[in-house]
Amino acid sequence: MQNNQTTTFTSAFAQEVYEGLTSFPKHLSSKYFYDEVGDKLFQDIMAMPEYYLTDIEFDILDKNKTSIANLLSGTGEPFSLFELGAGDGKKTKILLRHFTTQGIAFDYRPIDISQNALDQLEHSIKDEIPGVEINTLQGTYFDTLRDINQANGRKKVILFLGSNIGNLLHEQAVEFLKNMRDSINEGDLILMGFDQKKNPQTILDAYNDKTGITAAFNKNVLARINKELGGNFDLDQFLHWEVYDPESGTAKSYLVSKVEQQVQIESLGLNIRLKQWETIHTEISQKYDDAVVEWLADQAGLTIVTDYSDAEQQYKNYVFKK
Repeated sequence: MQNNQTTTFTSAFAQEVYEGLTSFPKHLSSKYFYDEVGDKLFQDIMAMPEYYLTDIEFDILDKNKTSIANLLSGTGEPFSLFELGAGDGKKTKILLRHFTTQGIAFDYRPIDISQNALDQLEHSIKDEIPGVEINTLQGTYFDTLRDINQANGRKKVILFLGSNIGNLLHEQAVEFLKNMRDSINEGDLILMGFDQKKNPQTILDAYNDKTGITAAFNKNVLARINKELGGNFDLDQFLHWEVYDPESGTAKSYLVSKVEQQVQIESLGLNIRLKQWETIHTEISQKYDDAVVEWLADQAGLTIVTDYSDAEQQYKNYVFKK
């Protein structure tokens, strides 16, 4: 492997690819699955029958929208609704429509790493719910949390749906929740989705569908390296592999090299050697129970206000305060 010590990185993507592929074991961040192609693939994943998370959370928000609206609007003062990782906003639109029809005073500030996703969301909101005041913010969660902290005046409500907190190991999740706590004031609220532990096969099927959509989504990070950094990954020479540990509640995604191969990434000056069956770790999807969520909240200095769930307790949306 060639390590060029004088490499200057033109983007966070370039730096994290360099660091991840020169580490042992190799790893790449799942946040880089998302570009125009990745956004479409994830929308396809959310529509799969195996991917239970979207439909269950959609139903939870729909059935509890009145209770949620009463909780978030409180005494009736206007509030700003921030959403981390907004995506296509399918589930959030349930709340936006209800808030609008009830005359609740709020503005919507979706945040996403993908500008393409934000542009599509803004267009769809203006078309479908024109009464919503929308102000998009492009960036990573950690960068935009600092922006949220600087948004003074209005009460803040932060949405973090889709169990995206599960992309973080517990230690990282505690740090993330501490950052969220520091971004809100007394009286502000956080509404966050947590996928619950369940039949391990149900979880494996959700992240390894037979049609190969999830595999294509996982491999999209390699396609982005090829397109944006001058890489020459042969995507057909990698296997998408998913594992789940029911004890820890951790699902992990890997790209596994089917053959011994060398890959060049021109803009990084890297020549990477992969042994046959060597892995590149790309994502974790943590699953939870009440005890774990209570522990995370306690460690982060947050209090659980209430939670909303489906009848089978497969998924929960918890509300936190400072």
